[in-house]
Amino acid sequence: MQKIMFGLKMKRICSICARGGSKGVVNKNIRMLMGKPLIAHTILQAREANCFDLVVVSSDSLEILNISKEWGADMVVERPADLASDHSAKFPAIKHCIKTIEKKVGYQFDTIVDLDATSPLRIIDDIHNSLKMIENSDSANNLVTGSPSRRSPYFNLVELNKNGFVNVSKSLDDPVIRRQDSPECFDLNASIYIWKRKAFYNTEVVISNNTSLYVMPEERSIDIDSELDFEIVTLLIKNRDLIE
Repeated sequence: MQKIMFGLKMKRICSICARGGSKGVVNKNIRMLMGKPLIAHTILQAREANCFDLVVVSSDSLEILNISKEWGADMVVERPADLASDHSAKFPAIKHCIKTIEKKVGYQFDTIVDLDATSPLRIIDDIHNSLKMIENSDSANNLVTGSPSRRSPYFNLVELNKNGFVNVSKSLDDPVIRRQDSPECFDLNASIYIWKRKAFYNTEVVISNNTSLYVMPEERSIDIDSELDFEIVTLLIKNRDLIE
């Protein structure tokens, strides 16, 4: 099957990074969700999107890597322990994954996409539309996804000050009286991250001055980090299956 190009001839790689350790939901990346391991949902989405030259899984867990191969990952990368602790940032793990694969295959990728295994509610259109958004932009270096925030730092998101009292997190010259009047804010949903190659290798942070946002609805933006999240995602997928 020919890869979807969106009018641009790009080499694209999709990474899916999944640690073996998880405290909020034990073994969540391979826990069964609607008859499949959680990570399988994202692997299958990446393959169904039909726009990647390679779909690669990175993990410190051999069990996760083996399950990923069974569910269609093209290649797997064993992640070093120092990139897989509870305190490790995700971006260095993605970089390790991409560098390892490029060395193995002997060629480079123009666009690097990371799909989070714990955010399985995205749909194929989210992948396609976010890719179009970043690849057709002359100014954006990378892209993240998010949904409209349920709390506003200008209105009902507060912080404790040094005296132990609360202040609104961000203030304006004219105080916001109604939440609807506050500047639009978004919650990052950890679903899709995309970088142009140069930006990917020239930064150590995810958010920069040239980061675009692809907006997804709340019902496709839950990142599983607790048992409650798992139950909600299960319910939403069941309802989606019934509707479809």
